[in-house]
Amino acid sequence: MPEQRARTYHRNRVAQTFSEEIGAMLEGELSDPRIAPSYVTEVVLAPGGKSARIFVAVHGSEDEEASTLEGLTTAKAYIRSQLRDRMGVRHIPELTFAIDRSEKMTGRMDELLARTRKREDKRAAAAQPVSVQTSDLPTPSKP
Repeated sequence: MPEQRARTYHRNRVAQTFSEEIGAMLEGELSDPRIAPSYVTEVVLAPGGKSARIFVAVHGSEDEEASTLEGLTTAKAYIRSQLRDRMGVRHIPELTFAIDRSEKMTGRMDELLARTRKREDKRAAAAQPVSVQTSDLPTPSKP
């Protein structure tokens, strides 16, 4: 049975609201020193609405990513209570945080593709036959 459009629309609105509210909390309301500068990239809500996965991009090293994930996991109850108060709903799904590394992966892939193109251009230039005009050749001298 296909899912109704109203449910999908509602779930997308809730996910967008979660993204905005958690993003606002990350900008300044969470005072945990473990949380590095970061932002919410995506919120995936389960079809039943019982759980949500929040993808967070962190500006910094892998150590900062790990500490940020640890800090967000610790602050999960506070975030849920703030969402409940701000949204005015009874039920807030169980939150799971994950680090989004897609931008770093995209940058690395672009770098590798640029190297490959550069290497192919060098090979094509080396394999291209050199045309020599007969006027450029030295004329043999007769003894």
